[in-house]
Amino acid sequence: MPSMTLAEKIIASAAGLSSVTPGEIVTCKVDLAMIHDSSGPRRAGKMLDELGVPIWDKEKLVVITDHYTNDPDPGSLKIQAITHKWVNDKKLPHFFPEQGICHVVLPEKGFLKPGLFCVGGDSHSTTGGAFGAFMVGIGATEMVGVMATGEIWIRVPQTLRVNISGQLSPGLAAKDVILKLCGEIGVMGANYMVVDYCGTAVQAMSIDERMTLTNMAAELGAKTGLIVPDKVTSDWLTAAGVKNIDIMNWQNDKNATVAKVIDMDATTLCPQVAAPSNPENTSDVTDYSGTCVDQAYIGACTGAKLADLRMAAAVVRGHKGVKGMRFFVAPATTHIQDLAQTEGTLEILKDAGAVVLPSGCGGCIGQGAARLEENMTGISTTNRNFVGRAGPASSELYLGSAYSVAAAALTGEITDPREFL
Repeated sequence: MPSMTLAEKIIASAAGLSSVTPGEIVTCKVDLAMIHDSSGPRRAGKMLDELGVPIWDKEKLVVITDHYTNDPDPGSLKIQAITHKWVNDKKLPHFFPEQGICHVVLPEKGFLKPGLFCVGGDSHSTTGGAFGAFMVGIGATEMVGVMATGEIWIRVPQTLRVNISGQLSPGLAAKDVILKLCGEIGVMGANYMVVDYCGTAVQAMSIDERMTLTNMAAELGAKTGLIVPDKVTSDWLTAAGVKNIDIMNWQNDKNATVAKVIDMDATTLCPQVAAPSNPENTSDVTDYSGTCVDQAYIGACTGAKLADLRMAAAVVRGHKGVKGMRFFVAPATTHIQDLAQTEGTLEILKDAGAVVLPSGCGGCIGQGAARLEENMTGISTTNRNFVGRAGPASSELYLGSAYSVAAAALTGEITDPREFL
């Protein structure tokens, strides 16, 4: 049997084949499909109903509300009503309303593990790769096909291996690594490839940090991102209640062929900031030091996990945000919010002036209190800063780690977070 990468092994297994090679087109059986309130019932669900066919396997479909849960406006309320009615009509067993962002809720609830072939109705479904699962984002039309048949075709992607050696210094995070990578290869630098993150720095990362890397594989144009599962993976999944975790069979073969290898030394990395209006507009935080910002937002699937909240707390502990600064924190899930509250992390953030917002996509997509206003400049832990995404077209958004965003909240300008650590 030829040597294969982890991605190729998962695809081969899902396709019922002994092996696959890049460029080959195969049909895969889907182990899990996830939809949310934006692209799910009101779009994919509506099309499925028009076809008049049933869901292939209700046990393998997860529905999560997160996009339109932060605003009580008529449009958002209508979308929530559609979602609840569709789920109730279908009698779906796995429905999680208003519990947080889908990409974080999904593993929290124990639905992911190594070797699964999964699809999600959102581009950042690539987050699932942090658990050794092959998970891709698909559109509503493709999701209809999956919900009807339980299958989807895929052209086997090549693999881009990113070897991150050394270790991250205090004040640096996975967000700095991925922003640096965005700057080096661009937002389409891994077009239709699997980004395989490896190296000593990755091995030392928590699952929260690994999720940041795989989440933003989407910003590289990748099909998905993957991290080979290890003890960190199994320990986290075991704590989440997952059974029958197989690590040994889901590793890269030693001699597996990859298209390209990029080496990065984490030890020499400086905190990174992406300037408006593209994640690839990345440079060292010192290059943007002194740039005034009106709002600091710690939120999104990329930047509001428990590890991110702890980073922000480490920066702001004992300090107060600058007067007039809008400082928002939206934990990625209600579970994370509860944990952060219990351990005192939220209190530290609130003492510094942070306003805690409900869990959900919120400010990342220009919803809720954290939506930027006309001509406003913000910095956030989100994954995208395209024109008009987080507010009106006149607003501007910088991206950074939770460390960097918290530092800006204290000073009112982009600041090297290491000054506060």
